[in-house]
Amino acid sequence: MNPEIQAYNEQQNSSDKEICDALANIISRELSNSENKIWHAHPVWFLSENPIVGYSKQKKGIRLMFWSGADFDEDQLNIRGAKFKDASIFYNSASEINPDDLKRWIQKSIEIQWDYKNIVKRKGRLERLQAN
Repeated sequence: MNPEIQAYNEQQNSSDKEICDALANIISRELSNSENKIWHAHPVWFLSENPIVGYSKQKKGIRLMFWSGADFDEDQLNIRGAKFKDASIFYNSASEINPDDLKRWIQKSIEIQWDYKNIVKRKGRLERLQAN
């Protein structure tokens, strides 16, 4: 695990650390060719410098967010961004994480991507990337 992400996880209380560790392990395994780092104060995984998935501690729990998740057609990713194409789910226990769901969402995150990397250059306009 990336030492920065491990340090982030270590800062959480024991229940949240368990969630963060489980998410990081599955995401890292499924996105083994990705870059991952602390970005805007929380763990994020990137493909070709484009943010794909990350998690953060919030009042409602640990938020798992997929930057292009609004287009995944997944009912459980029901916290939708108002301005962009993101979608999220909150966890309050590691037992709530369904590894099969998470793996499916990660696979969709590879296939369905909006170009956040160039959003500033395009003055806030998102364009859909073509699957490789």
